[in-house]
Amino acid sequence: MNSSITRVIGIDVSKSWLDLASTDSDQVQRIAHDPPGIAAVVREAQALDVQRITLEASGGWQTQLVAALMHAGLPVIVVNPRQVREYARATGHLAKTDRIDAHVLCAFTLAVQPPLRTLKDDQAEALSALLARRDQLIGMRTAEKNRLVLGATGAVRKNIKEHIKWLDRHLRDTNHELKKLVEASPAWQAKQELLTSAPGIGDTTARVLIGELPELGRLNHKQIAALAGVAPFNRDSGQMRGRRMIWGGRHQVRRALYMATITAIRANPPIRDFYRRLKADGKPSKVAITACMRKLLVTLNAMLRDEQPWRAPA
Repeated sequence: MNSSITRVIGIDVSKSWLDLASTDSDQVQRIAHDPPGIAAVVREAQALDVQRITLEASGGWQTQLVAALMHAGLPVIVVNPRQVREYARATGHLAKTDRIDAHVLCAFTLAVQPPLRTLKDDQAEALSALLARRDQLIGMRTAEKNRLVLGATGAVRKNIKEHIKWLDRHLRDTNHELKKLVEASPAWQAKQELLTSAPGIGDTTARVLIGELPELGRLNHKQIAALAGVAPFNRDSGQMRGRRMIWGGRHQVRRALYMATITAIRANPPIRDFYRRLKADGKPSKVAITACMRKLLVTLNAMLRDEQPWRAPA
């Protein structure tokens, strides 16, 4: 454990409540999860002068609190709930309540010390929000189309078709807003032009990478693969040697990479040849596609790092 990190606040976030624990006290403070409550948490954190404020990702309930803490210049981190649960089991914290969870977050932070988040500016926040809204619209449209396939009839079928038209219209509007936002930033526009020079990478994938993987081009190949969730990890224990697997990462980035890779396997010669070689070696399709996702991401990372467009191999 890094002894320099000794003062931590852990906050368990739910729809209605914010439960605060700190390394300075055994008590847990419960505060209403509303704008006045969020302001009270900020004041409390400022008064305690802590080195880390740790929250779990909780389905979006943490978003407003994180923004308020970050804009106040406080050292907030958002951690993966799965990692916290694994830490709790490993240290014997088997019971689960909001108050216990807040203390576990403090202990987890002292033990693991995950890095601080980088504050997004307003433009980057707007891009992330539009990308999230696009995902929501696509999800709703897919659900409605599935209902048609399942045999909706009469007035219900008519209503579903009208809703699909509404969703299509708003999806076009959202794509247009994304296009305008990227074009308004010379830096983003330059990144998009570099990324889309690679066969298989369209405007939508490029915008997802710009908005949800801003570290692209600034990390090494292992770090960027792990951040995106396409790096394989061993599952070994004692004499047991498990299959390597991927987990974690940024789901929106991974989904966009998957769709881009499916296209690249057809249109990008190095990715196509790599995929064919893996299949010829007997690799399952899922494993081969994941390896191609990783190869494509590493290529894009190098392109942005070197500020060079994609070049076909000689």
